[in-house]
Amino acid sequence: MDPPFNEIYKTLLYKQITNTITFPDNNIPEIPSSFSVTAVIEEVELPVIDVSRLINEDEKEREKCKDEIARASKEWGFFQVINHGMSMDVLEKMRQEQIRVFREPFEKKSKSEKFPAGSYRWGAPSATSLRQLSWSEAFHVPMTDISDNKDFTTLSSTMEKFASESEALAYKLAEVLAEKSGRKSNFFKENCVRNTCYLRMNRYPPCPKPSEVYGLMPHTDSDFLTILYQDQVGGLQLIKDNKWIAVKPNPRALIINIGDLFQAWSNGMYKSVEHRVMTNPTVERFSTAYFLCPSYDAVIECSGDRPAYRNFSFREFRQQVQEDVKKLGFKVGLPRFLNLLY
Repeated sequence: MDPPFNEIYKTLLYKQITNTITFPDNNIPEIPSSFSVTAVIEEVELPVIDVSRLINEDEKEREKCKDEIARASKEWGFFQVINHGMSMDVLEKMRQEQIRVFREPFEKKSKSEKFPAGSYRWGAPSATSLRQLSWSEAFHVPMTDISDNKDFTTLSSTMEKFASESEALAYKLAEVLAEKSGRKSNFFKENCVRNTCYLRMNRYPPCPKPSEVYGLMPHTDSDFLTILYQDQVGGLQLIKDNKWIAVKPNPRALIINIGDLFQAWSNGMYKSVEHRVMTNPTVERFSTAYFLCPSYDAVIECSGDRPAYRNFSFREFRQQVQEDVKKLGFKVGLPRFLNLLY
């Protein structure tokens, strides 16, 4: 069932011991200090926001809810939403279906006909050291491939419901954040299209070396915002006040986090925060994430009189991230797009 994690682990460990890891050139940035598996100071519960208040008849209550969303996005870059409009029945079916598909033998799911070619991913193909290895597997499925799927199985119908409800919630939250930053709230419906938005179903198998390997290496998300549905195992961690903290699972909530594009678009008002997933030695973990992305040609224009970032297209951003990961083994992200005029 599991991918050959142990084989790649042994290969990278051998390279580490024998010092045979080499980089393409000598002009690479230093690997971030966050790329070390360290102890966490504390487990916290992210801000919890009841978003049903966005449709409350009381205008003061609606505005209070919007302010809470904006404040959490500024101070944390992460928050949880309850009474979010996504059916608990759909969420539970999504969890059951993804468990079922990940239970298939590795050879079968890696060539699964349930999804487009290249949807299945595992580990980290560009890893040159153990700290760049991700002990996880995933199905990465564009929204168009979900909605165009004519294979009316329980899996496809459940994914379509999950995707549609996630999409509606993402637009609602993005419009609130746009409004609170003084930008046009219709930007997202005009520029975020189904062929670039996607779902990612994740499985984190038990790992015999939890102190040496990540479930998912530290990173920020290359989108506007992400909606995460996770089980109760735990393992998600993020940086707050320059230290790693563990996120306490909440069975009633979905987790929302700000992506790189929103940080740039809002001129740094909202924070795209580095996060990671730790491995567990005995228990597997499942999650499903929806990513709100613009069309490849959409231009991310930083707001304000003194923009921190230059204008760039989503295509350009993706290409730069892919080049860095291939060359360095990790993503550099927004620092590549700083506005050097200020």
